[in-house]
Amino acid sequence: MIYKREQREAIEAATLAPYALKSADSQGRAYPEAESTSRTAFERDRDRIIHTTAFRRLEYKTQVFVFYEGDHYRTRLTHTMEVAQLGRSLARGLGVNHDLTEAICLAHDLGHAPFGHAGEHILNQLMADYGGFNHNTQSFRVVTELEERYPEFPGLNLTYETREGMIKHETAYDKSDASGYAPEKRASLEAQIANLADEIAYNGHDLDDGLRAELFTVDELSSLAIWRELMEAVGWDGKRPFTPIIRHEIIRELIGRSITDVLQQTATYLDVLNLDTAAKIQTHSENIVGYSPQFGVKIQRLKQFLYERMYRHYRLMRMQFKAERFISELFNVYMQHPTMLPDSHRPRLSQEPLPRVITDYIAGMTDRYALDEWQKIFNPYERT
Repeated sequence: MIYKREQREAIEAATLAPYALKSADSQGRAYPEAESTSRTAFERDRDRIIHTTAFRRLEYKTQVFVFYEGDHYRTRLTHTMEVAQLGRSLARGLGVNHDLTEAICLAHDLGHAPFGHAGEHILNQLMADYGGFNHNTQSFRVVTELEERYPEFPGLNLTYETREGMIKHETAYDKSDASGYAPEKRASLEAQIANLADEIAYNGHDLDDGLRAELFTVDELSSLAIWRELMEAVGWDGKRPFTPIIRHEIIRELIGRSITDVLQQTATYLDVLNLDTAAKIQTHSENIVGYSPQFGVKIQRLKQFLYERMYRHYRLMRMQFKAERFISELFNVYMQHPTMLPDSHRPRLSQEPLPRVITDYIAGMTDRYALDEWQKIFNPYERT
């Protein structure tokens, strides 16, 4: 038997929770299209995202460490894949639409600039007089305007629910303007899951990468209650050598505990608050998906530790300084000499202001491409 779209939609209707978003009930796409015969609307969104140029470029975009620092640190692509995996786990555990959740997770960083948050920070400064720069808003631009894959419309023509989930993606560090997507309403449960999956992923892999890079020691981590609990859970007393296997065990335990806590706390909220429809969730006064208060405090202290001991480490600060220099010099030379923009981007100058065209170009670069461009422009011995 072949499970075509109608059968898959029927399975969703029969198996998903009443507060889940069903693909058959989607508010549709900005440009009318015939439905797929074999995939639901949200499966189709997920597949379109995976096949974009922007998604492939994530392989060579910084998560924390620039690509030349080593082959084993996370990149923006591996981060995205970890977020998608965690998002699916949370969505299945809560009975919501895991295809929609996965689509939002896979798309959430498509617009990230090269060199991670350093790139985003400097682009936002450079664009201060022209509307600023936010990687989440840029991700939305990628799927609605910048990807050129279809003759009938710009972007990917994703469903309303995926686009809404993207524009309402929020973390402790950023939140986008959701005008046009019922900004008075909260994100769907699927999109809220994507938010937490993002946080769980970077808490785990930044701790892992920071230990691997020896930016801090296990002795420094012993001040954290969550670290001591993780040590006890994996049976490591701190006296035996801290091997890669022990490190992997601890990271798995941290992720597992985070998933379990979020599932339990969110299920409790849904039950106690009687949030049995998607509409009730989106009109509730607060987000539903989150940690329990006790676990949340421990995670917040871990995040503060990582901020102080990893993200502000002199090695990363040097990388950020260099990244900001590369990007600002590229931006300024294109502003002064627009004819140096590639032919593929110059036609857009008739539709968009020069600063935005430049920012779209730079934000789409990988770390490697940005470095190559800088060399071609500023190194007199480099062939152009």
